Amino acid sequence: MGFATDCIHAGQEPEPQTGAVTIPIFQTSTYVQPRLGEHKGYEYARTQNPTRSAVEANLAALERGKHGHCFASGMAAIDTFFRTLQAGDHVVAGENMYGGSYRLFSKVLEKFGLQFTYVDTSCLDAVRGAIQDNTKVLYLETPTNPMMTITDLAACSKIAHERGVLVVVDNTFCSPWLQKPIELGADVVIHSTTKFLNGHSDSVGGVVVSNSDELAEKIGFLQNAMGAILSPFDSWLVLRGTKTLDVRMKRHEENGMAMANYLAHHSKVKKLYYPGLPDHPQHELAKKQMNGFGSMIAFELGSYDNAKKFLDRVRLCSLAESLGGVETLISHPESMTHASVPVETRKRLGITPGLVRISVGIEDIEDLIGDVENAFEGV
Repeated sequence: MGFATDCIHAGQEPEPQTGAVTIPIFQTSTYVQPRLGEHKGYEYARTQNPTRSAVEANLAALERGKHGHCFASGMAAIDTFFRTLQAGDHVVAGENMYGGSYRLFSKVLEKFGLQFTYVDTSCLDAVRGAIQDNTKVLYLETPTNPMMTITDLAACSKIAHERGVLVVVDNTFCSPWLQKPIELGADVVIHSTTKFLNGHSDSVGGVVVSNSDELAEKIGFLQNAMGAILSPFDSWLVLRGTKTLDVRMKRHEENGMAMANYLAHHSKVKKLYYPGLPDHPQHELAKKQMNGFGSMIAFELGSYDNAKKFLDRVRLCSLAESLGGVETLISHPESMTHASVPVETRKRLGITPGLVRISVGIEDIEDLIGDVENAFEGV
C-alpha cells in the first residue's frame, strides 16, 4: 500500500463487534477470562491493550518495520531499548543529539556500566574509528538536533554491520514521511511520538520499531516488566495523528522551505541551518536519503540578548519546547532542550546563546513570516 493509505488503514481494521471505523479507546485495566487458563488474547492492560496494539502495528508499518512497541514517552522508549544491553557494552553515539538523550546516557545509563563514545557521525572515518570490540550499538540522529547535520545512514549501517553492531536511529525530526531508516539499513527506529507522529501537541509518547523477532521479544518483555506503556487514550491520539501525517507533512515541508528561504536572506540572521538549501554542506546527501527537507530550522542571531529580544516579541509562533505540532513552535536550545549538555560541548557544536530553533507549523506562511519579521524589528 502507499504511505497515505497505510497512515489511515495499517493496524486499523474496523472494530469487529460494532464495525466502528475508528479504533475505540479500550480504557480498561484488566480483561475477564472465560475460564481458568483461557483468555481472548488480553490478560492485563500493562501487558496488552487493543488500542495500543493498533498504534504499534500502524507505526511499524509506516517505518517499514515488523514490530512496534509504544511507551509513555520518547525517553522511555530509548531507555527501554538500552536495557537490552549489559554492563560493559559500548555505544557509539552522535555528538550532537537531543539534550535529554545525552542526559540519559551520561547521567543514568553510564552508572549501570554502559560505555559511550560521542563522535561526529557525518564523518564516516570517525564512526569507523570509534567502534570497539565491545561496541553493540551505533546510535544516530539525522538531521541532528538542533544543528541539522546529516548522517549517511546507508554508509554508517554498512560500517556498523561489518562489525556486528546494531544501528539505531532516532527519526523524530523527520517522521517516516521524510525518511525511512530501516530501508536505508538501520536495525531499529525510535520516535518521540509526541512530535510529528501525533502532530497536535496533546500527547506524550514514544515507539521502538524493529524487524528482528529476537529483539522484539526482548523489547516486549521489558515493556511489560517495566510498565512504561503508552496509555489507551494517548494511543488513540497518536492514531488520530497519523491519519493526517501525509497531508500535514506536505504542508510542513512547504512552509519549512518558505521560512528557510526568508531567513536565508534576512540581514539579522548570522547563520542558517537547514538541509534544504543548496549551501548546506550535506544538501546532496539530504536529497538522496530524505523525501524532502522538513520544517526544522535553526538560525544564529549572534548573542543571547538578540535571541531574547527576538523570542520575547513572537506572538503567533509559540515559545515552547517540543516540535512537530500543527502550530509553529520556537525555542532557545541552549537554555531549553540542550541545557543538560556541558557548556564546552555546546560551544564546540555551535549551540550558542544566540541560536534559535523553529519547528514551522502548518499555518498560513504569510502570517508566520509576518510574525517573525515583527520579532526581528526588536533585534
